[in-house]
Amino acid sequence: MLRMQNITKIYRTALIETHALNRFHLEVDPGEFLAVMGPSGSGKTTFLNIVGLLDTFDDGTYHLDGADVRGLTDREMSHLRNEKIGFIFQTFNLIPDLNVFDNVDVPLRYRGLGWAARRAAIEGALETVGLSARREHFPAQLSGGQQQRVAIARALVGQPKLILADEPTGNLDSAMALEIMDLLEQIHAEGTTIIMVTHDPELASRAERQVHLLDGRVIDLRSEAPAPLYNPAAAGLSAVTA
Repeated sequence: MLRMQNITKIYRTALIETHALNRFHLEVDPGEFLAVMGPSGSGKTTFLNIVGLLDTFDDGTYHLDGADVRGLTDREMSHLRNEKIGFIFQTFNLIPDLNVFDNVDVPLRYRGLGWAARRAAIEGALETVGLSARREHFPAQLSGGQQQRVAIARALVGQPKLILADEPTGNLDSAMALEIMDLLEQIHAEGTTIIMVTHDPELASRAERQVHLLDGRVIDLRSEAPAPLYNPAAAGLSAVTA
């Protein structure tokens, strides 16, 4: 899905240089669910912005779904971003003056799709996140969890190959956070690649793989797989019954 090799990103001021990413290397396979963790200043946001084609880099190579990103114009990157990537933000980033239906419609308008095709895609996305009955509501009329579901529908509506989720549960209570994670797992199970930035180890453990960043580098990669269920019979023990 994506391959980053020796990516370097430097932010410069008149007095200092800050290496946000330092010879950064990472590969993500199609259909993978990856959690990215690390302390503030470790490079998580810069990494996500470069993956999402929202920022450029100073050195290295980045291939997204077979395309060499470095050689693309701004217009070509915008097109690739709109076609391939869906974004889910911690602060939802919904447009307050638009209702749920029109918020989800926003990314489709840039594709030049006809009304019938857009309507069918929007209705399908809202059904996936369980908000078909809220299509005429405005963001202020929704709970935080519902607003994040609208944001997920907006990310899904263009059928992207990759979803980038930046602290998608950061503004939600624990119950709503678990519901959003259940929804992300459902989306992943249908074949979408997901990269999620989170500070919560419990949520990160639900991804297939965890990447830990520090000072702009990957310091740890761990694959997470659920432990096998304990089976007394398989262990040669007899079950105890009351």
